[in-house]
Amino acid sequence: MAFSVKKSPVTHTTSSERGDAARLRVKPATMAEDGVVKSPNVSKRVIATDAPVIVTTKALMSQAPPGKQVLSLAQGVVHWHPPPAATAIAAQLLTVEGAADGAISSGGGMRAVYGVAGVHSYGPADGLPALKEALEQKVASRNGLPGYEVMVTSGANQAFLNLVLALCDAQDKVVLFKPYYFNHIMALQMTGGAAELVLGPSNPNTLHPDWEWLQQELQGPSPPRVVVVVNPCNPTGILLPKEELQAAADMCKAAGTWLVLDNTYEDFVYEGREHHSVAGPNVVSLFSFSKAYGMMGWRVGYIAYPGQQVLADIRAQDCCLRDQLLKVQDTIAICPSQLSQHMALAALQQGGSYVQDAIAALSHNRALIADALSPLGTEGHGWVGGEGAIYFWAKLPDCFSTPPATNKKTSAATRQEPSITENKHNPPTSSTSSSSQPTGNSATDEDVVAWLIRQHGVCVIPGSACGVPGYIRVAFANLTPAKCEVAAGRLKAGLKELISLQQLPKS
Repeated sequence: MAFSVKKSPVTHTTSSERGDAARLRVKPATMAEDGVVKSPNVSKRVIATDAPVIVTTKALMSQAPPGKQVLSLAQGVVHWHPPPAATAIAAQLLTVEGAADGAISSGGGMRAVYGVAGVHSYGPADGLPALKEALEQKVASRNGLPGYEVMVTSGANQAFLNLVLALCDAQDKVVLFKPYYFNHIMALQMTGGAAELVLGPSNPNTLHPDWEWLQQELQGPSPPRVVVVVNPCNPTGILLPKEELQAAADMCKAAGTWLVLDNTYEDFVYEGREHHSVAGPNVVSLFSFSKAYGMMGWRVGYIAYPGQQVLADIRAQDCCLRDQLLKVQDTIAICPSQLSQHMALAALQQGGSYVQDAIAALSHNRALIADALSPLGTEGHGWVGGEGAIYFWAKLPDCFSTPPATNKKTSAATRQEPSITENKHNPPTSSTSSSSQPTGNSATDEDVVAWLIRQHGVCVIPGSACGVPGYIRVAFANLTPAKCEVAAGRLKAGLKELISLQQLPKS
């Protein structure tokens, strides 16, 4: 049998159709002067956003010489896993029976609401009802926020981004205090708010935010729309008292300004200290399950904001914040991970003693890292921190304080740099010394971090990532006590050598 090809019928085009085809014909790619084909441009906002310092340090660690294991005191993580009750419920829910039958701690009815897919399907945009109820009880009883409502998010970073998008426009002033948490400034940069960002100073003796400076800003002709405070502080490890927080809330309220409190490290307080929150119609708080509960990769955080009853009781205007947050939530995440939320609920209900024991055991790591920083001075005279959160903040010698190249565009309202009373290796300088040119060489804190990785196998965060060149942030919860002892020894040896060198050898 002969193989035949079925021909398509011949079609005829009109002159008009031929003209359309000619207009749609692809033109040759535009060439740059060097002969490289030009690519489409990307967002100017994202180009102007700082590079993620954690990604950068991990890349540096991966480039360490063969056979050298680098120990990290950089990223803000803990060395323990989620509470056993949390991992147990995750294992249960991942079985066919658990997912389909809805035999979960949130109270049944899951199949009717979410379908047979169970935790594999979408859930409520603002969080599972049982988790929200438990969190609203928690913030009322523990944090002193009765009547606050909760939105569950995919981590506290997403919670902050939700608030940036819901609370302020690109032309609105937003205040961060230096040194700041690097992901906060990145969220503002990539959403177009960097041009009106105001970097407020900290008290040079305590590293608490300069509240007198803030009051002047709030009483000015164009007060900020949002003020952000992290407590306990990332990156300094400083803990703020309730009186200061309440004063900040009151002055922001008088100016019609939102106060956003990031309480990610609320559980990490030491030596009898206490963490405090404050309430108000203008006060919104962020929280996280990532740190205390060891759930970094499960991505659960939450926003606590004043509910309708709180506003009604004081006859405050209702701006419908919940409705605006839901728009952002549905666009970015649709909903938080259902499996992660069930883990969070189990951790909240059954993981209290587990978390308390893990945090109490950090005292050994804290002591190790404090000792490792001794070449730079003593507490308050070379380094600070350890009151709260999981960080120390240390001043490098001035010859390693050259500011790295930056693309930050911020308001000129910043009055001064935070500083630490310095030891003999760090002679006292003016409050603006970190922005002056050092003597001896042009090394930056980023150069010091890269050198510590190469030469001593230990990684920390450069202070320039937090807006203050010439410092380092050192974490103490990342590693088990045994590994932390090794990392602390490497850091101490590296800092001793750094002091003796006074300049870095060329790599």
